[in-house]
Amino acid sequence: MDIKRSTKSISSMLINFLTYEAVKTVHEQLLETDRLKALWFNQFSTREKIQNGELYIKELLEVHQDLAFRIMTVREHLANEILDFIPEMTRTGIQQSNMQLRCQHLDRIMTTQASEGYAECENLEPELEITADEPEGDRAST
Repeated sequence: MDIKRSTKSISSMLINFLTYEAVKTVHEQLLETDRLKALWFNQFSTREKIQNGELYIKELLEVHQDLAFRIMTVREHLANEILDFIPEMTRTGIQQSNMQLRCQHLDRIMTTQASEGYAECENLEPELEITADEPEGDRAST
């Protein structure tokens, strides 16, 4: 496993996601303050590749610098507010998810084995006689 490559990939994904969240936030703000600009911004955002946050902002800078700067400011603010909590929340989320998945798997295994065991018991012949040897103490007295 290449930790450095994985870390870069996750970092890039977070940057793109924070850009997307910033775009949503700015769009909501524009809907309240300037509906015409909100309409233009929505059309631009649906045409451009918002999945790549850096490319999206570069293209927005070419046509609407103030909105691009606003996106960058909101994205940075979101990063400052959110990223400190991500490591612990991620670790806790993974631990809880793993525990839940293990419990569900164990429950499924136990249910399957129990139903298979029950089916085996039903197939046993009822005429089996269980005989027990007499304890040795009883033989000595006879």
